[in-house]
Amino acid sequence: MAGMMLRPWGQVSPSVYETGRVVALAPWLTGHGERIAYLLGARNADGSWGAPDGYGLVPTLSATEALLSLLPAGGSRTDTGPGTDPTTGATAGATPEEITEAARQGLRALTDRLSRLPEDGPGGLPDTPAVEHIVPSLVALINERLAGPAGRESGLSAYGPLPLPAGMGHDGTLRIRAALEAGAKLPAKLPHALEIAGPSAAGTRSVAPTEIGTVGASPAATAAWLGRHAPRPDATDGEPGGAERLRLEGAARGHLEAVVRRHGGPVPVGLPITVFERGWVLSWLLRAGVPVEAPPEMVADLRAAIGPAGTPAGSGLPADADTTSVALYALALLGVPYEPASLWVFHTGTHFATWPGEQGSSVTVNAHVLDAFGEYAARCPEAASRYRRPMGEVAAWIRERQRPDGSWSDRWHASPYYATAGCALALDEHGGEASAGAVRAAVEWVLATQRPDGSWGRWEGTAEETAYGLQVLLMTRWRDDPRCARAAALGHAYLVGRAGASHPPLWHDKDLYTPVAVVRAAVLAAAHLARTRLPPSGETS
Repeated sequence: MAGMMLRPWGQVSPSVYETGRVVALAPWLTGHGERIAYLLGARNADGSWGAPDGYGLVPTLSATEALLSLLPAGGSRTDTGPGTDPTTGATAGATPEEITEAARQGLRALTDRLSRLPEDGPGGLPDTPAVEHIVPSLVALINERLAGPAGRESGLSAYGPLPLPAGMGHDGTLRIRAALEAGAKLPAKLPHALEIAGPSAAGTRSVAPTEIGTVGASPAATAAWLGRHAPRPDATDGEPGGAERLRLEGAARGHLEAVVRRHGGPVPVGLPITVFERGWVLSWLLRAGVPVEAPPEMVADLRAAIGPAGTPAGSGLPADADTTSVALYALALLGVPYEPASLWVFHTGTHFATWPGEQGSSVTVNAHVLDAFGEYAARCPEAASRYRRPMGEVAAWIRERQRPDGSWSDRWHASPYYATAGCALALDEHGGEASAGAVRAAVEWVLATQRPDGSWGRWEGTAEETAYGLQVLLMTRWRDDPRCARAAALGHAYLVGRAGASHPPLWHDKDLYTPVAVVRAAVLAAAHLARTRLPPSGETS
């Protein structure tokens, strides 16, 4: 609780994608050399970046393009910044030769991945925000650099042009750029990925920084709005844009500098996440019965954030049903239930969208809506009749999307354990007897997929995914099954052995990321459940 109050923007892991964009877009920004060093140090063994199963394409495109932007052309450098020696081209301890070789390895990895990328399936592109714009824009930038002097002089031009994945094109990005140049209003979710617009984003009237200086809660989008050249401290209010433009530029640069200082150079993919972080942390801890004393000002801020159209995860983002429902659920658990009427803004007629006009759907968003409706109805019995029917409809919609093996998957997280825990807990508590079979199937899937070391995980065992497995086993109606106790005891032992370890990025944004406090809360909740609900050691056999 104290950590969230001290760091109200939230705690988020650095992102290869976002850091690569800031390297290319803002070489003037403090920490340029540290960002380059971060990119070079974050590579996989094959020279790529990111996670398996298609998740590596976006970060590898971004990091490779960022390194290409550093290559000298014609013996001179135009992108020098703090941490770069303009005479030798050495950057934060990396020589031009080392940067060229890292770019070469990235291009090799991209050539291989793009040639093997199916249109869908486990190895295809994950459903991450703005991927349909990010990939074409980065492929175009890389091809432009490979065809230019730096690409030819470095010998890297042979890797171009890179192809686009099947089904992708440049038309959507071109329309966005035209809208920005005309000063037209953008859909509310697009500013988060403003960097896809290239030079058209710089100073556009279509978007403005918020009061804290962020554009779209994204360092890359903020850097794109500022433009490739450093804001001039000697500019005057008699120049285009006047005093207001100077004020906005100062706020945006100040925000970027603050984010960079917090992370030591690299930047996260999304910040701030104030409401998102507080809602998830409180709801996971309280649901598991962890004694929590939420600061009164945190509770008041959470309540104040919810307007008639819901609440965003943080400043610069559009309101969404996920953050709104989790915030409402947390308030109800805190004993201050608030009417969840704002969620109807997101109702499509069959389910609840993350935001109006969403392409695709999310089972965890609907599970969280079910939690919000159910807990409010339980705390306010006089309102229960208003929510009985929509709760039944949402529960049925979630059940219909359960996989044959008993799990769920979701567009906001890479792990099926996150989706399965969210759906199973909501259905068990608020889905009625009609959901008993679905919950049982989820429990059986969790039992069947435990790893020999007691952990759970999509690619490897992780503390976060193990926490979700424990929640399913210890918080549903099947928790008295001896098999659940045995598996949970093994999972708890794994968590104890992983205490203090870092958490790999599994959450979906433009790049995978870790909301650090949120994940810590999930693990703490699971550990508390194991300590309070498991029989004493030796009595689980």
